[in-house]
Amino acid sequence: MRFFIDTANLDQIKEAHALGILDGVTTNPSLMAKEGIKGHDAIMQHYVDICNIVDGPVSAEVISTDFEGMVAEGKKLAALHENIVVKIPMIKDGIKAIKWFSDNSISTNCTLVFSAGQAILAAKAGATMVSPFIGRIDDSNWDGVELIQQIVNIYNAQGYMTEVLAASIRTPLHIVKCAEAGADIVTCPLSSITGLLKHPLTDLGLAQFLKDAQSL
Repeated sequence: MRFFIDTANLDQIKEAHALGILDGVTTNPSLMAKEGIKGHDAIMQHYVDICNIVDGPVSAEVISTDFEGMVAEGKKLAALHENIVVKIPMIKDGIKAIKWFSDNSISTNCTLVFSAGQAILAAKAGATMVSPFIGRIDDSNWDGVELIQQIVNIYNAQGYMTEVLAASIRTPLHIVKCAEAGADIVTCPLSSITGLLKHPLTDLGLAQFLKDAQSL
């Protein structure tokens, strides 16, 4: 399972890269705004800056919601860098745009997926990745990880090549559960990734080792 970091913060991306486990980045206009990045040119340059840090897919989201607008935006985003994956919302015109991008050899990430039916449509249209939002599903009193398992099973049964990218990760446990469910990728805040490092027995063991070393 590959690890993407979900942020527009360059320092966090560099830290995740330094850990040696970073495979890609997902970001969106909301995350850009959080970092104070505004204006078309600044946003485009920021995508390039991210691509220059990580050697892997970088999802860049379109703002348009109509077919022509998404295609026009996606073409400009894809031209920025070979690592760019055009992020398209799960809507009717989004499916049309994914098909167009697939036919023109441009990678896509279908985002805002909340059902297996939506995931099937995205795969049929040729999406490179599909992003079920498991944290938001959990917020609705449904099991987000169960949806990941369902989509993985369907894709395996039908031979779809679309990768399952588990998004809206909230906790380190989400990461572990998604790995068990067969997700191809998880995209997480840095805090969820570094949370995997932590265990009280590790802390106790290290403290004992250091104490014993000092007594030698």
